[in-house]
Amino acid sequence: MATEPITLNYPTLLLILSPLIIFFLIRIFNPWRRRRNPQNLPPSPPKLPVIGHLHHLLGGLPHQVLARLSRKYGRVLLLHLGEISTVVISSPAAAKQVLKDQDPACADRPKTIGLEIMWYNYSDLAFCPYNDQWRQLRKICVLELLSSKNVKSFGYIREDEASHLISTVQSFAASREAINLTETILRFSSSVICRAALGKDQTANGDALIEMMKKALSMAGGFELADLFPSSKLLNLLCLNKYRLMWMHRKLDSILDDIVDEHKLRKGGEYGGEDIVDAMLRINRSEDGQDSISKDNIKAIIFDMFSGGTETTSTTIDWAMAELMKNPRVMAKAQAELREILKEKKTINSGDIEEMKYLKLVIKETLRLHPPMPLLPRACRDKCMVNGYSIPLKSKILVNVWAIGRDHEYWDEAEMFKPERFEDSSRDFFGNNFDYLPFGTGKRICPGINFGLANVELPLARLLYHFDWRMPDGMEENEIDMTEGSGITVSRKNDLFLVPLLANAP
Repeated sequence: MATEPITLNYPTLLLILSPLIIFFLIRIFNPWRRRRNPQNLPPSPPKLPVIGHLHHLLGGLPHQVLARLSRKYGRVLLLHLGEISTVVISSPAAAKQVLKDQDPACADRPKTIGLEIMWYNYSDLAFCPYNDQWRQLRKICVLELLSSKNVKSFGYIREDEASHLISTVQSFAASREAINLTETILRFSSSVICRAALGKDQTANGDALIEMMKKALSMAGGFELADLFPSSKLLNLLCLNKYRLMWMHRKLDSILDDIVDEHKLRKGGEYGGEDIVDAMLRINRSEDGQDSISKDNIKAIIFDMFSGGTETTSTTIDWAMAELMKNPRVMAKAQAELREILKEKKTINSGDIEEMKYLKLVIKETLRLHPPMPLLPRACRDKCMVNGYSIPLKSKILVNVWAIGRDHEYWDEAEMFKPERFEDSSRDFFGNNFDYLPFGTGKRICPGINFGLANVELPLARLLYHFDWRMPDGMEENEIDMTEGSGITVSRKNDLFLVPLLANAP
């Protein structure tokens, strides 16, 4: 006997599928799931299949979005970004547990295709895994490259390049034209790093390195398809930026090979002294095998020095000038201090900086609101607990320094630019206060703090001492665009244009 075919209309189909739909909706959006947590993991917002919590990152820069999520769901927050478990830390107490109390357990760096490709498979210091090689590289960098003695020895380079910077600005002041201060400061930072690390005759290579540095930093944050779904061979093939990074690496490698080979042939750096490449080659040639480093280590550290020293220095000065323009009272107070101390002295040298107390407060406040690296990246290499929560092994850990520095629970008038808050404060740059971590803390604290600060203080002091500053025609100070750009380091999205006037000019 023949049977008639069964036809399903939409109401019937919906009725049949409704239990399955309800099941998945409960699994995805059930707000009580976090309470039934046998592993005692940190709380999480609702997530979607496959992509996890990636949809929560839409609509803003990562550090900004993560700050909003932490305020809603908790200061220790677990996110699943594709296949990657990510723990976001947004309180000083939790940051202390991760970065100091359990430092070795959380001392690794997360892996990304950008870092792997551009930094020679993690052969550098900044992104090297926490192992014997890292300890060796850190010892070399601290003792041989970035010691207080070496920072001081590069003083003549800073002063020379700061004089070139002032000459450039003076040409615009004479005609009262607006200068692209962002670009001008970046050139200053690049020149200092080129001369200190590579030698004076590397300006052309410096320009190429700047371009690759900007692109590499924007693609090294861990948000490429290949980073979020590392087990998927298909998505790895479809990650177009991976091929772009490989092309950039070949170009970078060619430049750095030429620089290293050239240094092997000559006897010394500028004025006969050692630059940083000379020092690394000397160590590489050492008969003591414990101090030997490979050519890839040398090239990776060169790129470390260039990307870290150039970008963070110029970004800090740029943010400081923008904040000073938006806060004329602070600008006037900083300039009054400089002009009172120097008393019509023709120029400023490194020795004068120690007397400039308020200028140092301005820099501290700039780094609170605009830390060079807003998200400090770590990776969990051993079992640990934070605020009573279990941190998944091998998970990525992001300490949101940007959010902590703007949290009203720890800072009065947190969004205001107020350098005076540091006058009677014990907070310093060296990782002793976990509500203020512009350079990190613990074993992975930035080893170039003194070098970076020296490269910020001198040019900023000279810009404020020699010039008064005005907005371009038709603009007011409150119209300065403070939008942040994207990348591992957060610079201003748009360049800063200002009109310099010679000090005391009518």
